[in-house]
Amino acid sequence: MYKLLRAPFQPVTYSRWLHLCVPLLLLAIWMFIDPSQPWMPLLIVIPFGFVPWVRLAEGLQAQFLLTPQDRDSLTGGMGGVSGLRGAGDADGISTAASVRWSDRWRTLLWLEVRLVVAGAAMFATVWLPLMSVEFVATAVGHPLNPDLTPSFAPPRWVAAVLAPVPLVVLIVVVVLLGEMITRIARRLLGPSAAERLTALEARTEQLLERTRIARELHDSIGHALTVAVVQAGAARSAKDPEFTDRALNAIEETGRAALEDLERVLLVLRESAQPPSQRPTLAEADRLLESARAAGAQVDAQLTGALETLPGPVTREGYRILQEALTNVLRHCGPVPVRVRVEVAPGRLDLEVTNPLPERPVLSSRSGSGLRGMRERAALLGGEAETGPCDGGWRVHARLPLERIR
Repeated sequence: MYKLLRAPFQPVTYSRWLHLCVPLLLLAIWMFIDPSQPWMPLLIVIPFGFVPWVRLAEGLQAQFLLTPQDRDSLTGGMGGVSGLRGAGDADGISTAASVRWSDRWRTLLWLEVRLVVAGAAMFATVWLPLMSVEFVATAVGHPLNPDLTPSFAPPRWVAAVLAPVPLVVLIVVVVLLGEMITRIARRLLGPSAAERLTALEARTEQLLERTRIARELHDSIGHALTVAVVQAGAARSAKDPEFTDRALNAIEETGRAALEDLERVLLVLRESAQPPSQRPTLAEADRLLESARAAGAQVDAQLTGALETLPGPVTREGYRILQEALTNVLRHCGPVPVRVRVEVAPGRLDLEVTNPLPERPVLSSRSGSGLRGMRERAALLGGEAETGPCDGGWRVHARLPLERIR
């Protein structure tokens, strides 16, 4: 009841009314041709139901007129995701051309149903306002229909009371027909199974890309902030001007590298036409090791094999795993001795980072997202990463395959 009271003030009521009245153009044209066969338009639209692009046109019209609020919320709040909803959401209306015969048959059925509902809308739209006008004319003493006999003509005061009733009934009929045709449109013009699968794949790709960007930000910016915090704390406690200068230089270099990574990620988020800068690889591992040394850690590194010949995904993900491992050491253990081993073995890349565990960790709160990110990076390449205590210390060991990546 409350919905019916609000209906006259809702824009969607009138957009759906317009959608109901559009097929009346075809009905009106045919009535000029042969009014004795008003059912003929149902046969005329049959060939159009099998035209693939008719489904696209009907879907666009239904989206704009039947569900304008859904379209506005999607395009305004979700940007590029709106196309996915229109093509693949279970409750949405498809805006794709017919591909399979099932889509064509559903389009044909939609055209037939739409004509039938338009006939009911035409009766309500034409005759109910005429009834209201007739009641008003009768109330003022000048009925428009002179053939109306006195036995059937209501008294003037009754006609005045009944004058607004047909208009109220018209709004109710329009609202009910609009709700009905919207549900039918979602059923007959809704996405097919293939469209749902395509939209689901696109949505999955988008979520994976967002996860990758979040992981990149966590690794690069998190590493830079950790180094800066450790360096600033060490410089404040050392009270040595020379050490303070080295710490500030290390903070500056780490900050510049973090800004480069941040700019690259922002370019991806903005979908800029400019190509993003190349992601760092294990060939640049010395930068990570020097950053950890500058933070006070005693890094014993051994890099074996031709790192520059590694496949792109392996060397990039290996760099991020090494970066996260060193970040965790500085964040949770402070400037402790760190042993780094990177080896290009036959068919795989081995990466190992070990460090002793202090009695009191530098930071007590550990979310575990970094460790999970390392395992996810390795799993995406078909490898594995193990993290946990080992011989009284902490060990990160990743094995990344090479042959399947090439």
